[in-house]
Amino acid sequence: MKAKHLGNYKTIDAFVRHKLDAFSATDHSMGALFSFMYSEGENVMIERTNGYAIERKTYAQCQQQAIRFSEKIRTSLHDCERNAVVGLCMENSAEWIALFWAILRAGFRPLLMNIRLDDAALNEILRSCGAACVISDGRQFDVCTIPLAALEETTVYPFEPTFADEVLLMTSGTSEQIKLCAYTGEQFYHQIKSSAEIIRTSKRVKAHYEGELKQLTFLPFYHIFGLTAMYIWFAFFSRTFVLLRDFSPKTLLNTVRKHKVTHIFAIQLLWERIYESAISEIEKRGDATVKKFQKGMRIMDAIGDVPVLGDLFSKLAFREVRAGIFGDSPRFCISGGSRISPDVLRFFNHIGYHLANGYGMSEIGIASVELSNKRSRLSDGAVGAPIAGMECRVDENGELAVRGRNMAHAICQNGKRTETKPDGWFHTHDLCRIENGRLFILGRADDLIVCENGENLNPDQVENRIALSNRRPICLVAASGGPTLVIELSEFANAETAQAIREQARACLKTLRLDGEVRRIVLTKTPLMGANEFKVSRARVRRALETGAIVPYDFEAKQASAEDAELVRRVTAHVAQALRKDPKEIAPDAHFFYDLGGTSLDYFAMVASVQGEFNVGFPSDAGSSLSTVNEICRFIRKQG
Repeated sequence: MKAKHLGNYKTIDAFVRHKLDAFSATDHSMGALFSFMYSEGENVMIERTNGYAIERKTYAQCQQQAIRFSEKIRTSLHDCERNAVVGLCMENSAEWIALFWAILRAGFRPLLMNIRLDDAALNEILRSCGAACVISDGRQFDVCTIPLAALEETTVYPFEPTFADEVLLMTSGTSEQIKLCAYTGEQFYHQIKSSAEIIRTSKRVKAHYEGELKQLTFLPFYHIFGLTAMYIWFAFFSRTFVLLRDFSPKTLLNTVRKHKVTHIFAIQLLWERIYESAISEIEKRGDATVKKFQKGMRIMDAIGDVPVLGDLFSKLAFREVRAGIFGDSPRFCISGGSRISPDVLRFFNHIGYHLANGYGMSEIGIASVELSNKRSRLSDGAVGAPIAGMECRVDENGELAVRGRNMAHAICQNGKRTETKPDGWFHTHDLCRIENGRLFILGRADDLIVCENGENLNPDQVENRIALSNRRPICLVAASGGPTLVIELSEFANAETAQAIREQARACLKTLRLDGEVRRIVLTKTPLMGANEFKVSRARVRRALETGAIVPYDFEAKQASAEDAELVRRVTAHVAQALRKDPKEIAPDAHFFYDLGGTSLDYFAMVASVQGEFNVGFPSDAGSSLSTVNEICRFIRKQG
């Protein structure tokens, strides 16, 4: 089925050329961009699930909402000078998009606030940039804060719009490290121009499903990846955005299937978690299923790049695997934000999802994305060649430097604003190698660990080669005791499990010939990733390790569950009943799936039975973190 909603044009390429040519003829301002973002008014812009029904809003309806909000903002901030900074602090929503444009249309510069930072950090940023106000969906700040509900009740007075032409994005980090990156319509014009070149080059990025192209709004709009690659690129060409009600795994998978989402752009953490869950589910089904899956993957290694044949085999051989994830609608996916394992890329591309690796930063915008249709290239870890308008080089220290008109035109830090130049090189501090024009990001230069022998140790490369059954975060850092591998354990892991994981880690380091350099292994139940983080912060883990905030696992501590024989007996009875075994066959530390041969259905039956007796709710990842009687007992004790 051909793509729908292309105006009077028969092909996507003709439609794209028309819109880009028309925008090119303007002054490239945010005011000019506003009209192009809503030019196909009858197209569906927003879809979301409300109960069992799907709600839709057209581009024309969303534009009218933006205009009404701009009038309300202008009325509320009539005393503020034009070009004043106005913060926008909200989760992704149709209202966020409308307010983004409304602030600009009212003559103010939007500051896109990272809602995952704490109030102290955000208040410091607001103070440093002299923000006049914040529009919020609940949080209050030291500056004037207008709740969304109050703004909606404001009386409307029409006015002649005078668009501001600058948007401020925040980098993540501590308050001392946060930068504000300023973009004007000119930089967004060049980003859109680059995206048009991507559309021309890649057939998969413009692929529709049943005539529709739908982008899942997983990434936050306030992030450069979410704002540019996810929103601006696709809104300029009038495609549909699907909103998530929440970010639970169940909601994510159900939303993609129900709305038939075609494009999913996300951080590497999402892809890794889906990969781990899928592999775990395959392993639960027994050796025969595992061998069948591995054989299919080996066949794809051999024929995956063969046109038609690779696609046909993937479609047929991995139909059931896809059915357990997103179904068949996804056409083009991107991983960005951090280095992703080639194993994860190989998995998704082999089973039939086109997952490309991309690269960018708040300071430089989107710099590259892998556009090859060959699975071998999609899976080798490269982030592709620089997109149109960007130049890249590797300096004498192995660090990547970039320049181009897509980049932020100014960077502000600690109240100091520095203008950038399109022909000036920006040093990313990312280690990189370039092969045949393609970029391979190797890690952060400031994360390198200098060993006693003078050799540099790259933590990213080491971590990606350490395979543990634990499947939880690990982090290699430079500590006072030398290079230290920190491994997060499940909250309900016991001494036997912890010891097995430590031995696995030692064996991996020995295989990598790093057992002489990385002599210290710390296991902990302290979460390595903060509640508001997308990835493990190596600097924060290092500080936490040195200050004692990371508590090492105590192998000598007596396990609470061992003292409660009655609780162990009752939980064992539930496990035995679900598995149709004698309770005497159920050892307290026997794994439900690997040792006892349980299936997913058996596990669900056991969970329902335990919840019925003890009135506790199991977490979504219970199958991996609560898989033995002792782990379940400790969980029940903690729940009280």
